[in-house]
Amino acid sequence: MWLKRLLTLIPVLLAAILLQSYFWVPTYETQAKGNPKRLLKYIEASSGDAKILNPILNADSASSNITGMVFEGLLDLDENLELRGRLATHWTITEQTYLLVDPNSQLPSGEPATGALLEQRIQYALDTGALPELKNILLDMRRLPSELQTTTITAQVPGDGNQTNPLSVSISITIPERLAFTLNRVDQDFFNRLAPVIGNQYGTHFQHDKYLHNVDSVDENIVAQVKAQLPSLLSVTEHNPEILFHLRHGVRFHDGQEFNSTDVKFTYDSIMNPRNISPRTSDFEPIKTIEIFDTHTVKIIYKRLYSPAISAWTMGILPEHLLNDVAMQKEMDERNLSKATRETFSMRDSTFNRNPIGVGPFRFVEWQSDQFIKLDRNEDYWEGAPEYEQYIVRIIPDLLIQEVEFQTGAIDFYSTLPHQVARYREDDKYQNFSSLGFGYVYIGYNNRKPLFANPQVRRAMSMAINVDEIIKYIMYNEAERVTGPFPKVTEWYDELIQPVPYDPEGARKLLASLGWKKNAEGWLEKDGKIFEFNMVTNSGNPIRKNIMSIAQNAWKKIGIKCNTQYFEWAVFLKDFINTGDFDATVLGWSMGIDPDLYQIWHSSQSGPQQLNFVGYNNPQADKLIVRIRQEYDRSQQRILTHELHKVIHEDQPYTFLYASKGTRILDKKIVIVEPQLDGSERYKKIYPLKSGAIQFYFTKWRKLEHTPAF
Repeated sequence: MWLKRLLTLIPVLLAAILLQSYFWVPTYETQAKGNPKRLLKYIEASSGDAKILNPILNADSASSNITGMVFEGLLDLDENLELRGRLATHWTITEQTYLLVDPNSQLPSGEPATGALLEQRIQYALDTGALPELKNILLDMRRLPSELQTTTITAQVPGDGNQTNPLSVSISITIPERLAFTLNRVDQDFFNRLAPVIGNQYGTHFQHDKYLHNVDSVDENIVAQVKAQLPSLLSVTEHNPEILFHLRHGVRFHDGQEFNSTDVKFTYDSIMNPRNISPRTSDFEPIKTIEIFDTHTVKIIYKRLYSPAISAWTMGILPEHLLNDVAMQKEMDERNLSKATRETFSMRDSTFNRNPIGVGPFRFVEWQSDQFIKLDRNEDYWEGAPEYEQYIVRIIPDLLIQEVEFQTGAIDFYSTLPHQVARYREDDKYQNFSSLGFGYVYIGYNNRKPLFANPQVRRAMSMAINVDEIIKYIMYNEAERVTGPFPKVTEWYDELIQPVPYDPEGARKLLASLGWKKNAEGWLEKDGKIFEFNMVTNSGNPIRKNIMSIAQNAWKKIGIKCNTQYFEWAVFLKDFINTGDFDATVLGWSMGIDPDLYQIWHSSQSGPQQLNFVGYNNPQADKLIVRIRQEYDRSQQRILTHELHKVIHEDQPYTFLYASKGTRILDKKIVIVEPQLDGSERYKKIYPLKSGAIQFYFTKWRKLEHTPAF
């Protein structure tokens, strides 16, 4: 009997429990019910775990997202994508330039150049107004005496097989008398402006060998290599831009140590230390030296013109006291490392990379590999403690599980997939932000191939493709057309340039004017050869595959035969892109904020393993690219970038397709909190910046218990 009663009672109890749970189990709308601390935690999902939590060593986005919260740079970008001070309160950019005295050069008067004569003639030209463009920028001019300098350069010597090995060679050279100029801004045309005084050919026949006195080698090959490097060691004209940073007082690392100038210099030295193998080396290589004036003033001196260099200082600054040689030695002792291990030990091996300490708004707490990374807010943050008490990243590889977790309120953010966007937009619980990113997608033509060497052929190829159709049916209108090489969200992109029109008939006529006629089979033919080529891209990317199909069909309609192939990513890069062994390809670029396009578009960068893999070559574009990376005036850069945009657009080395939109979904309860003078609070809706980023004011975000009315 008792068994019968028990079996009858169990379903009743289960029903009661389920009924009760309806009232106390929190839903998305009441996710803080019974757990108010949930409102103080910001939790986001990541498909992959971080690799190394050190801003000078990491190269993956998962690690960068965390280090961006833990560390801080001297600068970052403001709402208008312009640099603003962070650990630096303000900065000035000036320049020191140097002109070697070349006795073999004659001045326009016919007299041989001497230091005294050059100084006298330049000063006279300034006084008489003959150099009006220099009047307001030249602060000082002085003569520097000749000096003997001993330095070390690197030569290459034969190694095993066809390999070569580097060899350090000590040399002595005389630095001849120089004129030094102090400018209140960087001017890449400074020496051109001196042409009325020194002449247009000054220094073109400078005898570098004359100033070489000693080479620590008798090997003729090594001596020849030394002499080949002399023009870079003894440049007749030299630009040395300088940035003087004034650092913020009272900023402390998470362990209480105050941040100062030595941390800035240590961060640079660590990047340039080859033992650390930093992926940031190229960003800081243009630096000549760093001078510390006092604990909160530091000067960065560059060895050449390179305007993108200042953006490198947005990277997080390391704590010198935790990672210097003394600290490394202490760590090796505490870990009782072997002698062999100590010989190769570097910052990459330090436990710091899993327990980072910075000055950012959040301090590191815990990292469980492939599970989560937890940060607590920095109560001592110089700009004020963040609203959220915790920042947590959960590692959730499965995208479906990410969505389920988001919809139950277990996470606050995940990377929404394009097909999910419309559904969230229709749900009143969420706020969504859709904006362009810094990348774009294109079809690239190998400009070295005879078939694509003519810009008019490439233009016809672009005219045959209906890009709007690609955006509508493949991207679900989550993209915008682009016309050139700069990110559309930046000022470098020229909005006045119109896309190549979709005009198949016009494309046929253009190709006909170039001698391409349809044969009996309907294919375009010229000089007995059919217009046929292969187009490649990487497998596993359905969007690129669909673009290939659309382009293939579009070209077929005008008589062009395109064969398509897909390869695994590593093979695709190794056998086709890196070698330049392809006809056409579908790819995309993820760009940065800086307008420097040297690596992607300059003709010198079109060799194997380089990024100008389509082999684009235009002397006018080369000149503009160099001027852009040497120009420090933002308004002048804008003029130059628009001109470069136009040149590349007219050449059509790519068919520029579209820039994708990124859509971010958040709970409407997450708002920006603005304290008022009377002690009350004002809530503002989160909004994207010009770049599309929404986390600019993240330290002011808070999750409320209710959805506010705006």
